Amino acid sequence: MTKSKAFIQPLDRIAIALMLLLSLLIGIIILQGDVVTARVRDFSWQNQQIGAEDLSFTLTFSRPMDKKSVEDSLKEAIDPPLAGKVSWAGRRMVYTLRTPAPYGTNYQLKLQGAKDKFAEQEGKKRIMQPFTGNFRTRDRVILYVGADQQNQGQLVLYNLTQEQKKVLTPKDLIVMDFEPYPNGEKILFSARTTKNQDILSAQLYTVTTGISGKSGKPAESASKVDLILDNKDYQILKFDLSPDGQTIVVQRGNKANPNDFGLWFLPANSDASQEQPTPKRLQSQPGGDFTITPDSKAVAVAQGQGAAILPLQGDATKPLDFLPQFGLVQAFSKDGSQAAMVKFNTDYTRDLFLVTNQGIQKPLLKTTGTIISCQFDTASPTLYCLLTQLVSKEQYIEQPYVVAINLKTGQQKPLLVLPPDQRNVQMNLSPDGLGLLFDQVVLQETTASSPANIVKNDDGEAIATSSLWLMLLSPVADADTEDIQPAQLPLVGFRPRWLP
Repeated sequence: MTKSKAFIQPLDRIAIALMLLLSLLIGIIILQGDVVTARVRDFSWQNQQIGAEDLSFTLTFSRPMDKKSVEDSLKEAIDPPLAGKVSWAGRRMVYTLRTPAPYGTNYQLKLQGAKDKFAEQEGKKRIMQPFTGNFRTRDRVILYVGADQQNQGQLVLYNLTQEQKKVLTPKDLIVMDFEPYPNGEKILFSARTTKNQDILSAQLYTVTTGISGKSGKPAESASKVDLILDNKDYQILKFDLSPDGQTIVVQRGNKANPNDFGLWFLPANSDASQEQPTPKRLQSQPGGDFTITPDSKAVAVAQGQGAAILPLQGDATKPLDFLPQFGLVQAFSKDGSQAAMVKFNTDYTRDLFLVTNQGIQKPLLKTTGTIISCQFDTASPTLYCLLTQLVSKEQYIEQPYVVAINLKTGQQKPLLVLPPDQRNVQMNLSPDGLGLLFDQVVLQETTASSPANIVKNDDGEAIATSSLWLMLLSPVADADTEDIQPAQLPLVGFRPRWLP
């Protein structure tokens, strides 16, 4: 017993000493109070590349914060500044941008001076640990069809931020039309071969851009072309890519039966190593121009004496909605709550209406010419439209112009008047709402000896050359702002579009 007791006593002494030491440390901590410094635990945009669809970031703090001190610090924390509003959920703060962040910009978030929520209650001036975060927006990138001798008919990508040019498609394909995928990694395009001048001989392809749509994800090599849909039995008349990049809708005509035409849909992200996906026909009445709705679940098509909204899944013979007074859906807002729609009048004029999902139909303008295209601005309540006005009834000469319409006040601001008789002008608004692209095409007469790789517009007219122009816009359209003059880009091409 004595031997066992002697063996245990040293361990007891060590344990008792440790207990006393821990008790002493705990007592000191209690007497000093809470000394843990507040800090930013997570910043959702740290070292990320964001786009126009990214409208909010989150800051997660290690401790409850004094909200006012954080919000006051945020007013000068972002460089360059990004206006927004703050909301809270416990230790998590959400900052929502009022407009998309301008593209081609590096940003720094430097938060300092914010206070701990309980510091003032304890009579202390404890501030958070300074935090610095960094993020950037996507480069400003445009796409166009080349109209010079070197890139005739090829799809060209030009990075305005880095001033780099990249030809995406081979010389043996003449690009007819194209649409970028929402992540910018691929382009869907229709093209004919240089051996066939028939504009109805186009097939549908995709090509990679060499750009990664997500931060940290390696980009696929550029200029990889895959055939999506051939023209063996049907001519491809028009196509549209859904906003989510998952579905393609194609208007096709049967080569063996001219009266057999309609809409088909197929998956947009099929595996190129597998066989081409089989298109499924949309069982509905034949229609005219069409566009996929913002939710990617339906298609708006000119049908009969009105515009029908047809479901892509389900019974398309039963429209989700039908607007008999409008002949064309020109554009949807990004959230789908508004649409710009065209009414064709018996006196050959056209009216543009703003139609909302609340049933409001607001007239915006009337023209004696054509409403070529419209786009809703994501940065302000503005609709940009490319129109024509009839300037000569005898020769039927139309003059195109660009107008910005304030959707709240209805006020119109003409931005640009183009030369008469340029019906084939194309216009495209940048994803951040700060740049307007358009082209000016010069036509030429075609002869039997015209080269096979000559490019043509939608009417089948040969294009001699074409210039590209960029008009920079103010963040919010304002009728009182000074006139902004467009600048000609050092590029020769037509059908310009921004990469998302």
